[in-house]
Amino acid sequence: MISPLSDITKEKLKELFRSIYPENADWDSFEQILKKAEDTRQILAVQSQPLPLDQSDAVLITYADQFRRGGEKPLKTLLDVALRLFYPNISSIHLLPFYPYTSDDGFSVADYLSVHPDFGDWQDIRDLSKNFRLMFDAVVNHTSVSHEWFQRFLSGDPQYQDFYITADPSDERLKWVVRPRALPLLTEFQSKDGIIHVWTTFSADQVDLNYSNPKVFQKMTGVLLDYVRYGAQFIRLDAIAYLWKEIGTTCIHLPQTHWIIQFWRCLLSEVAPYAKIITETNVPHQENVSYFGDGMNEAHMVYNFALPPLVLHTVQTQNTRYLTRWASDLQTPSDQTAFFNFLASHDGVGINPVRGILTDTEIDQLVTRIQKLGGLVSYKANPDGSRSPYELNVNFFDAMGDPESPLTEEEMIGRFLTAHAVLLSMKGLPAIYVHSMIGSRGWKEGVNLTGANRTINRQKLAAEEVLAEIENPAGRRAKIWSGLNRMLSVRRKEAAFHPLAEQKVSLVDERIFGLIRLDPRSNRAVFCVHNFSKDEVFVELPDSINRWKDLLSSREEEFTRLVQLSPYQHRWLVQSAS
Repeated sequence: MISPLSDITKEKLKELFRSIYPENADWDSFEQILKKAEDTRQILAVQSQPLPLDQSDAVLITYADQFRRGGEKPLKTLLDVALRLFYPNISSIHLLPFYPYTSDDGFSVADYLSVHPDFGDWQDIRDLSKNFRLMFDAVVNHTSVSHEWFQRFLSGDPQYQDFYITADPSDERLKWVVRPRALPLLTEFQSKDGIIHVWTTFSADQVDLNYSNPKVFQKMTGVLLDYVRYGAQFIRLDAIAYLWKEIGTTCIHLPQTHWIIQFWRCLLSEVAPYAKIITETNVPHQENVSYFGDGMNEAHMVYNFALPPLVLHTVQTQNTRYLTRWASDLQTPSDQTAFFNFLASHDGVGINPVRGILTDTEIDQLVTRIQKLGGLVSYKANPDGSRSPYELNVNFFDAMGDPESPLTEEEMIGRFLTAHAVLLSMKGLPAIYVHSMIGSRGWKEGVNLTGANRTINRQKLAAEEVLAEIENPAGRRAKIWSGLNRMLSVRRKEAAFHPLAEQKVSLVDERIFGLIRLDPRSNRAVFCVHNFSKDEVFVELPDSINRWKDLLSSREEEFTRLVQLSPYQHRWLVQSAS
């Protein structure tokens, strides 16, 4: 029999619960949370515990139904494709919402605890978990209007009376609300008692949960506990910054939101100590890293949202100054935290994370260049009623082009792989979007079909067509897939690429992004250099006495004092044993 939660943990949880609900603490809900946690702990205790994260870990971001095959559920197809194309260089899969939904490609959840029947079932999820660590999306801010909770709310069921937030549209204080959309904040619904206006941060089909009601918090905490029971080793807290609403404030980053994350971290530390909480907050960098808390009490990882736009800026300007300056100051508050590094995802490239890093003029120039390359722009509403660019909706490969001087496909592939070499060499846990991993282009036809900018990067594909294209070594997909797999294969064998291994960034040349990763046990250093320019560049090696070799090169060559980089080339160099 496994012992119950420790008294220390219970006291911490009680203190946090009291902070969240100083005036309306529902201690029955609190006790129900503890009971569910202890039941979950009993179930997990008999299962084998995962190994800690290390340099062999990398994440694939994908939809459950990304690959289609006639007569087969997509989750089975995904497992087959993942084993053939990504394993073992990819250790983990971030499954974007695979639950029943009504819109937004899964982020309007109609049932948190079911697998969409078109995709497969929980056995398919368990089968995936036998070969890969899994990340589940916890869409905790809102549900679909079709969710049972919301329907019971509308029908006047007293059990769900305060599950969602209503407000008076004439309340002037609503203008203070900060949100990443230019759509109406409130949506009109017909309830049992008449017309009501419900808070909808993201869309009219995504109704915001009311966390000021402790029973909502109890329900959602139960969902997270079920996710770890079903095999999640990572919990991604979607849009978490907007969780707590309080009219008269900006309704973003409120203290109660941080306390809720701290509660979940404290709870999981005993129930599933291997499980990692990852916060998704597409906001300016300093606000983003606040979700690390003190380094021990909040998110284990935060999305490194400034990295994608900074790398895009570097590609488009062929100048690494801003990327180098930012990366030089990058740090986490403890060895219990790490950045979740990525370049592309199912969403676009956020602009807000680089406000304060790039100037407004430089951001506008980047937006213009991406638009000229076929990218789209999504806007957010500001408190003063104006709009500003929030997100670049563009396929990352397409963004490698030059709107002023068209590049060959080979040059674009060079830029693309060098950008990903930066991603894979930096301190933290790297994640690659599935369309990047297989060298896709943007899906403009999809945008025309849905009217949603984000569709440009969400095309679902026929598995056999992708596998056939990967078999063609002369094609774009094969060149990108093999280039990324080569880097991943090297990375997983080098302890210097451990997510927490030391990183030193230096400006060796404004055309070059250079950093050193250091294995603390062996003191073995990897010198990573990335040429973002169209020029041939010579870079001075850190040690001019010993010989160096390129881990990524298939050629037997060694370097002393200087190393040559062709246009858009990258090298990962170590001292030669010879």
